[in-house]
Amino acid sequence: MDSNVWTVLITAITVFGGSQAFRFYERRAMHKERDDDFIRHDCKDRISKLEALLEESAREKDEMRSLIIRLTSEVAELRVKVEYLSTENTKLSKGK
Repeated sequence: MDSNVWTVLITAITVFGGSQAFRFYERRAMHKERDDDFIRHDCKDRISKLEALLEESAREKDEMRSLIIRLTSEVAELRVKVEYLSTENTKLSKGK
């Protein structure tokens, strides 16, 4: 009889411990899955922001390149004008 009580008691503790362990690991897996989902969504958001920044910087780079080309042509025009005016000034100075 005493042996049966110990057997029942050990079985009850084992069942209770096993079910608690199962719940613990189940909750742990659920939290890990939530964390993984959070990280995944966070990475997707960051990637989207970085892609938007990359597109914006590419657009700004193209605008700056166009501006540099336009300014370079204006500088070339001004050089021609300065050279022309310098030669005209020299001619007028000699003519006096």
